[in-house]
Amino acid sequence: MERVDRCVVLVDAGYLLGAAASLLAGEPARSRITVDHTALIQGLRELAERDTERPLLRIYWFDGAPDRVPQPEHRRLRVMPRVTVRLGALTRSDGRWAQKGVDAAMHAELTELARNRACSDVVLVTGDGDLLPGLMSAKEHGVAVHLWAVQAADGDYNQSEDLVAEADERRVLDRAWITTAVRAKELTGVCAPQPVPRPEIAAILSAPLPEAALAAATAAPASAPETARNGSRPVAGSTTATAPPASKGVPTPKDLAGLRAPGSQPPQHPATATLRWSSDKGWIERPGGGAPGEPPESASLPTLAQLTSAEQRWADREEDITTVGGDPFEVGQVFARRWMERLPEAGHVQKLSVMYPRIPHRIDGELLRYAARFGLLAHKDDQIDEHDRYAIRAGFWREIDVRTAGDHTSAGE
Repeated sequence: MERVDRCVVLVDAGYLLGAAASLLAGEPARSRITVDHTALIQGLRELAERDTERPLLRIYWFDGAPDRVPQPEHRRLRVMPRVTVRLGALTRSDGRWAQKGVDAAMHAELTELARNRACSDVVLVTGDGDLLPGLMSAKEHGVAVHLWAVQAADGDYNQSEDLVAEADERRVLDRAWITTAVRAKELTGVCAPQPVPRPEIAAILSAPLPEAALAAATAAPASAPETARNGSRPVAGSTTATAPPASKGVPTPKDLAGLRAPGSQPPQHPATATLRWSSDKGWIERPGGGAPGEPPESASLPTLAQLTSAEQRWADREEDITTVGGDPFEVGQVFARRWMERLPEAGHVQKLSVMYPRIPHRIDGELLRYAARFGLLAHKDDQIDEHDRYAIRAGFWREIDVRTAGDHTSAGE
């Protein structure tokens, strides 16, 4: 069998991105960096073809994921040209995440490529000495092995010495190359673009979080509640002296549940408490003191499942796989776009708009279940992270706002 003159790149994503985080952010946590995966893949391809003087066959991206469920970044990568994603398990032990099966998968792929004479050159982006037997096997089959390292933060090696010694060619990906696609995050605490401010939620945005409210209640139990600037009813637990700035964010149902008298058993929900964030469940002000439950105006709103035909479900699934990256904010936007496009009556949008920022429970639950398809579940308890839930709902409302504003503009022309 004649060997094909082309190159293959095998990337240990844990090594590449962890070392990049150490170099740029001072610690190996991948949460400390943002990655432009399109630019990164293009950079790897161009450099591999230049170094090996061979056209690229494929880039294999090896990474870990909880229960091997593709995460948003994996979904983006696996639809890129010439990229194949291979996932190992990601497990947590003693408070640290560890990859399982990634080294074995890289070893198997490397030896299989060499045995089948699928390429003449292999580029390895890894530092793990466990890959040494695979590297030696590839060399015995006549494959030239190029080993790439990420510049170490401390100026020393971050690769196995034996691996370095056995490689045919070596290269260091320095800071200048890394920063074309990777940068350190600025720790601002913002999880997603914020929805455009709207006056009807001014009182909610100025409400203190539970710890601030309880502290205020202890220090000044006789203080009068602050009245919202837009004339709405007082917000539970807020005072004129202790309301924090709006940058603290919209209180979640969990925050509102914490607004109770200190030491009370069971928690005493304030009479004026209003749940106006995620769903209809909880305490919601009812004219005449009605019992909690789904209000008639939201019960009449159809769910996306009710609006979607079998053919549309197939098309939606294909779009999810091929074009939706899985960023929480983007997921909320996609869901809202589909829901609005399939509504039979424009009046449904008006019904939803007056509930802002509360999403009816049935639609909210459907939205979160849709988001769970993109690997957004926290592994420990199969729940979506609170910040991701905020971003999902913020994306939902941003899309509703954008499309509603466009409809208003068209009507006024």
